Amino acid sequence: MSYQLDPFADINLSEALLRLLIEEHEERTLPACERLLSYYRNEEEPIPGFGGVVNWRAAQVAGLPDRLTRPIEGAPPKEIVIENDIGWRVQTVVDYVAGRDVAFVSRAREAQLAQTIGEVVEALFEANGSTGLIQEAVLLGAIYGHVDLLLRLDLLPRREASAPAGLEELLNIVRSMRIEVVERPRAFALLNPTDYRRIDACIIHHERWLNEVEGGGFLSRVGSWLTRSRVEAPPRRATASVTEIISATHRQVYEDEQLVLDEPNALGFVPVAHVQHQRRPFEYSGLGEVEPLIPLQDELNTRLSDRANRVTLQSFKMYLGKGIEGFGERPVGPGQMWITENAQASIDTFGGDAESPSEESHIREVREAIDKISAVTPLAAGLIRAKVGTLSSENAMRISLLGILSKTLRLRQLYGRGLSDLCAMALQALDQAGWLRTEPCDRCVEPLWAPPIPQDESRVLADALVKRDLGVPSEVILAELGYGDRPRAHPQPAR
Repeated sequence: MSYQLDPFADINLSEALLRLLIEEHEERTLPACERLLSYYRNEEEPIPGFGGVVNWRAAQVAGLPDRLTRPIEGAPPKEIVIENDIGWRVQTVVDYVAGRDVAFVSRAREAQLAQTIGEVVEALFEANGSTGLIQEAVLLGAIYGHVDLLLRLDLLPRREASAPAGLEELLNIVRSMRIEVVERPRAFALLNPTDYRRIDACIIHHERWLNEVEGGGFLSRVGSWLTRSRVEAPPRRATASVTEIISATHRQVYEDEQLVLDEPNALGFVPVAHVQHQRRPFEYSGLGEVEPLIPLQDELNTRLSDRANRVTLQSFKMYLGKGIEGFGERPVGPGQMWITENAQASIDTFGGDAESPSEESHIREVREAIDKISAVTPLAAGLIRAKVGTLSSENAMRISLLGILSKTLRLRQLYGRGLSDLCAMALQALDQAGWLRTEPCDRCVEPLWAPPIPQDESRVLADALVKRDLGVPSEVILAELGYGDRPRAHPQPAR
């Protein structure tokens, strides 16, 4: 099998380079991504034991030292405690960034065009999951460090009529456009050698499940009979290796290195919006929420397991009876008495869980370090610990949540830029197909995010009056206050 990459000669993509990129992706990127996902989910994995017994072990156990996980002959297994601090912190970030509906504001010059663009963008996102799509993108970006939003235009026909399309016809066409969230394990980019910020081609490589059975079929049984082998491989679901290459001029799809689709890209650009969760200068990949927390998560799980083992060994008191007949035959319990005539008899108590200030201090400091690195405190997830003092509720909450609010603002800027780029690509595609004529300056669409925390009602009403004085339309203000339809898009007020 060989790849037919002549259409990609303009970006110098050869078969040798493509195979090298796929090999590096499978050997380096995929194991790292599987580790990040396992620490986020902490999914329990089956571990075969003695006698056919299947034991279940959490994924984060892999980060514990051998002294806790290594089995010792004749000794019971040690206590293992896993507290997944990574999972709830990542989910909290997603809730703050994209926990509520997102509206879009068009900056087109004409009010009518801005209204049409707003309805087009709203129909595009509603057809692709709306808020759920954005939440999925933020979650995958938080886990893997970056995420790609791919605009699929396979079902977008070209309009030959010269008259403008009706709104309903236009919206039906827009609903056929698909936005695909492409996570890091499935895709990698061929970057421009002179500008790392420019993508020459997006390469999607993954294994796809087929609705077929591999092994255990008729041909397998015939082959087994011919070789006189009584051992047959168990049937399993078949898979296909899919490789898709998208450049600014061409698109190809291979299945098991066989070309199944070869078509030109009429757009003239790669329809991918790349979003870094946290920016890494001069790199295509970003930094997520999971990777910096893995060492501290391992340390926390180790200390919690050590404390559990200490409590198990020391939590029960032991009694040593001297000079008392039958002391070991009768259990120790409330109201239990022993009578003896031996004046030298005694009962000594030892053991029990003793206080360990250094251990508790170390665990507390590890948790505080996780709070500082992630900027997500237990208060952000609903655990009230902060001392609010005499401040008002909103001010106290903002001060206590300063870290997560700053992170939310930064992430909304990054993901908002990606969403804006995606909307501009969709509008450009509609313009090229003849469905909605727009100029490049009219394709600026900005997301309108809802406040991450509840606001004071009096403050909201005061802000509404200020917006009215600035010239914001009344229907938009009423919609934001919840007395009308959800705001779609409106042009920026004249200054």
